[in-house]
Amino acid sequence: MMKKAIAVFICTAMLSTFSVFAEPAKSAKQAKDVTEYRQAILKLVKSNVGELGAMNKGAIPFNAETMQTNSLRIEQLSLMLGDYFATDTTGFDVDTAALDKIWGNQADFKDKINALTAAASNLNKVAKEGDTTQFKPAIGQVFKSCKGCHDNYKED
Repeated sequence: MMKKAIAVFICTAMLSTFSVFAEPAKSAKQAKDVTEYRQAILKLVKSNVGELGAMNKGAIPFNAETMQTNSLRIEQLSLMLGDYFATDTTGFDVDTAALDKIWGNQADFKDKINALTAAASNLNKVAKEGDTTQFKPAIGQVFKSCKGCHDNYKED
């Protein structure tokens, strides 16, 4: 029984290790398409983060309903990011601000995506609870997760 458990553990660890490598794009068309899809997702994330930033800066009043809506959208979009960044486009000439090191460090990149998912989920929870003292820190966590990724994986 112990040998079987060890074998399962080793196989699981090997599969996990293999899943942290990106698959190279098979054609210029695939590279272009996947780049456009991930850019579309990130534009949608940006459009939902904008109002949150304005709230955090005091430019517009806090609005729990908007926070719930936008945080839910950000969470859902973040769940798609890993799929569209799983294709390594470095072998093709695509217009992207994504740094090549994304595909060499998929585990860390996925951790950064997971941080965004968690921060957006937490913001949604905070907004639903209506604790106004937690609005600013929860929005701040969303921005911190964005910055963590941009600092490491986005061209300035």
